[in-house]
Amino acid sequence: MSTILNDKDSELAQPVIGFFERWLTAWVFFCIGAGIILGQLLPESFKAIGAMEIAHVNIPVGLLIWVMIIPMLLKIDFKAIDQVKQHWRGMSITLFINWAIKPFSMAFLAFIFIRHVFAPYLPAAQIDSYIAGLIILAAAPCTAMVFVWSQLTKGDPYFTLSQVAVNDLIMVFAFAPIVGFLLGLSSIKVPWETLLISVGLYIVIPVLLSQLWRSSLLKAGTEALEGVLKKLHPLSLVPLLATLVLLFGFQGYAIIKQPMVIVILAVPILIQVYFNSAFAYLLNKQFGVAHCVACPSALIGSSNFFELAVATAISLFGLNSGAALATVVGVLIEVPVMLSVVKIVNCSKLWYEKGQIAKVTQ
Repeated sequence: MSTILNDKDSELAQPVIGFFERWLTAWVFFCIGAGIILGQLLPESFKAIGAMEIAHVNIPVGLLIWVMIIPMLLKIDFKAIDQVKQHWRGMSITLFINWAIKPFSMAFLAFIFIRHVFAPYLPAAQIDSYIAGLIILAAAPCTAMVFVWSQLTKGDPYFTLSQVAVNDLIMVFAFAPIVGFLLGLSSIKVPWETLLISVGLYIVIPVLLSQLWRSSLLKAGTEALEGVLKKLHPLSLVPLLATLVLLFGFQGYAIIKQPMVIVILAVPILIQVYFNSAFAYLLNKQFGVAHCVACPSALIGSSNFFELAVATAISLFGLNSGAALATVVGVLIEVPVMLSVVKIVNCSKLWYEKGQIAKVTQ
């Protein structure tokens, strides 16, 4: 995964998408198979792992999530927030989509498709859990992969960095209230204590630790930070894949019994991604925002911080819950779907800029 730092030239010279990221969907399918097989062969081992909990937080998964999230947050420079004024139009549109549209549109789509349209084909006991997982997924704006999508569209790296920094800061305070509110609207019992613990464990503490580590490294120069990020890069997806093996080890029986569940859960996610990206893209065009800002704005507004979503769903509802499975479907389709959005915004550049008298750099 690429790194966006303060040096724009060095950023643009870096590889756009790495081997693991490019084939993320393939790795996820592999982990699905491995998890299902291991879950059937070693049921007692998976039960023992599942029992390792403190305050409903699974310790092995929690450690894996930390190893996954902290290197990603280490890339974020919160000083970039002072660039908000330069990009206020694109920034405002993305924040509007991320926090006022995306979670609520997903709750609506989940209500329509999961509770009604596809309800006869889903296990009744898991319907609330599936809806909860979809809501959690939509309430977590993308933090890491959006750097890749931005580069693929030749997006303004400073806008992307500042937008991610602002989203992460807002997430500290807004994630739990929005998730709790939407779960309540969906008549799902909100485990507030566990939700707040999850926010502390998977947002607040990792943000603080990553920024302290970042500040320490920068004292030795940007080369020190880039060196550490380069070493951590191969580890960024390993804990995610290991978590998926555990998840599907617990979910194996349900998936074998009803394989169409994954396809059904993908439907509202796909609709949400295309709807939100199109909405953000059109709003940016309407307000005269430059294409190099509109592209990352649309992509940030439609992609998800699936690592956080997976961790929160596991903490709130358990490793073998429908909520955990729903967030994993988000991981499964992230790369191919977002690459299709990248293709659309790149191919529509001439249409986007047609009629614009002057390009607005914000």
